[in-house]
Amino acid sequence: MDTLLTLLNVVVLLLLIGLLVIMHRKNISFSKRVFAGLGLGIAYGLILHFAYGVDAQVLEDSVGWFSIIGSGYVKLLQMVAMPLVFISILSAFTKVIIGKNFGKMAGLILFILVGTTAVAAAVGITSAVGFQLDASQIVQGDAEMQRGEDITAKSADISEKTLPQQIIDLLPANPFLDLTGARSSSTIAVVIFAAFLGFAYLAVKRQDEKTADTIKVGIDAIYALVMGVVKIVLRLTPFGILAIMAATVATSDFGAIYNMGKFVIASYVALFVMFIVHLLIVTASGLNPVTYVKKVAPTLLFAFTSRSSAGTLPLNIQTQTNRLGVSEGIANFSGSFGLSIGQNGCAGIYPAMLAVMIAPSVGINPLEPSFVLTLIAVVAISSFGVAGVGGGATFAAILVLSAMNLPVALAGVLISVEPLIDMGRTALNVNGSMTAGVATARVTGELDKDVYNTETSQELTEI
Repeated sequence: MDTLLTLLNVVVLLLLIGLLVIMHRKNISFSKRVFAGLGLGIAYGLILHFAYGVDAQVLEDSVGWFSIIGSGYVKLLQMVAMPLVFISILSAFTKVIIGKNFGKMAGLILFILVGTTAVAAAVGITSAVGFQLDASQIVQGDAEMQRGEDITAKSADISEKTLPQQIIDLLPANPFLDLTGARSSSTIAVVIFAAFLGFAYLAVKRQDEKTADTIKVGIDAIYALVMGVVKIVLRLTPFGILAIMAATVATSDFGAIYNMGKFVIASYVALFVMFIVHLLIVTASGLNPVTYVKKVAPTLLFAFTSRSSAGTLPLNIQTQTNRLGVSEGIANFSGSFGLSIGQNGCAGIYPAMLAVMIAPSVGINPLEPSFVLTLIAVVAISSFGVAGVGGGATFAAILVLSAMNLPVALAGVLISVEPLIDMGRTALNVNGSMTAGVATARVTGELDKDVYNTETSQELTEI
């Protein structure tokens, strides 16, 4: 009987996928198909959840089949992440003007990314204190205990290293190894390697224009090839989001989410406040924040549902260039740097809130000025090298908690609500990089205001 029910569930999922295919054939826009996949996934997940119960074997078997589409889609996003980061950074160097604007552009992007992360840490601290969050008061089940043990194991190597050693680990001793994503700091290492090649290209351009042009042709060709692969993967987005949301909602422990409701609410309050901070930066740049929100909404939805900053990179860059009027060089830099530096959600708000929650369990007053200032500084510094595809928030939390001498195992108490919060964190990460790009382009005079202000902008992707 269970087998028949599992087969029925899979068939229904395939029928819903068929509906999305029909929408595609009728030339319904990409963003509307993503919204449709999100809505259908949530609705179908709720039906499965209440029809079988979260512990039912038939639901477990069904989700296993759903994962071929959902988890498979995430795997493909991970597949293109490193090549895309590498070629985007390298390509950005071929699209910038050599001169004063280059240093100003790179410096401003980094300043906004890291500066907003420091602000995000302060916001996270305020939210955690305001909601009186305390990790020691949360009841831990088997899953939370296991998660805590896993986090402790991961933190063992990190906690034994001094800050200088951790900084050295960011450097790419073997860039080809880092291109495989083998290390937790591989993303920032790939960014550094690509930046070295980019500076080498600029040096060649000053000395030999002809050779530089040949190099640029090769870089552009590889960029086009990688973007071609990205485009193929993105075509699967509505289907992947449908399967992911169906499985996530169907297997969610609503009881645990209810028990952790205060943390979820506190997290989203902090995320919303930081989103307002981003809009204030856009407004301070002399741009209409309402127009900004309208144009970035589809990309933020994609980031929210996919939970992958790296997977959102191509849409991030397209949104900046096609819809916001940012130059290609700045869009590539801000989008790529934003994957590993200054992620406001994963590297800013999340570890700061955790630290405030955990501090009372070891007798530390989280309201002590010295603790608050130290935490903000540690969060800002630790925001370098946070991966953009899954696990980034955990890595950031380990770095921060270890640096603050706080027990990392208590971070495992949040496992039941992790996916729900990670959606909002990822969207904020992506929005932070787009804000940095828009503000930088505005300051350096490389923003096309006609494109920014036009009501009819290009669709995100031609798929």
